[in-house]
Amino acid sequence: MADNKSGRDKQADDADRRQRERDVVASLERMDETEPPVDETTLELFETELDSIPFPATGAEVVATVGDETIDSESGSYSVVDLVPDTDEEEFDSPAAVRMRVQRPTIAAAMKQIVEASEGSPHESLADSQREAYEKTFRKLRAIDAVDDDEGIPAIRDWIIEQIHENETLPGSRAVRREAAEFCRSNGYEVRNDEWLGI
Repeated sequence: MADNKSGRDKQADDADRRQRERDVVASLERMDETEPPVDETTLELFETELDSIPFPATGAEVVATVGDETIDSESGSYSVVDLVPDTDEEEFDSPAAVRMRVQRPTIAAAMKQIVEASEGSPHESLADSQREAYEKTFRKLRAIDAVDDDEGIPAIRDWIIEQIHENETLPGSRAVRREAAEFCRSNGYEVRNDEWLGI
């Protein structure tokens, strides 16, 4: 970019826009916080790496460009390739959307495997509302202290993938919530009827 007033103004506007997007994402995430947050500095550096990608971009484009980048969290280190589906079915409209996805690495890793498994299904792909329901179920599982070491997330992830392979369709939100509730109850955690998992 040219080093003139117009170029500097554009850089400042872009920086302001990115900061506003980060603020919105951060406030939304704090409303339902269930996983220790990834360090803010790590996310900012990661978002800077995303500047080289023209958005909107597919998951495959993100992985091809920054797949080797590492995201450090309290639960461990993850490569972007472990968190973002390597598929053209997944599309991100901005760097903030990618950032939002990777800031909950445990859930992002589970969703990556589900998205990639559903890509082979001839009958349907993962809709936004269904993705949100799956993620909310994973967040609720993550928040349950009685389920040690986040065993619930891989168990439900594996069940969803099994349903995709066996039935060639994605299980509905209610079925996923029911399976998660059964998992919780079998591990000694009581799920009330007025909770997300209590269907």
